[in-house]
Amino acid sequence: MPADLEQHHPAVNATRARQGRWGKHVFWVLIISTVLAAAALFGAWGMRSGDIASVEHTRGATTQGEAQQYSTEQAPVKQTPAG
Repeated sequence: MPADLEQHHPAVNATRARQGRWGKHVFWVLIISTVLAAAALFGAWGMRSGDIASVEHTRGATTQGEAQQYSTEQAPVKQTPAG
């Protein structure tokens, strides 16, 4: 008999053989990647937070003339037949 067939290996079914290993290294990869993703999200938010907070263009009208300038008449809803 060839030498390869004489060695005894533990029998593992196909499902178990296809599954990945779970260990401390996988845990740390998941933790570090989650922390880096959160840091990138908060970093992007922090860079744009000034733009998000500036709402001067939506302040509203301060005088009656400004309010009348932006008024539009109400129009009935136009419905198109379903096709």
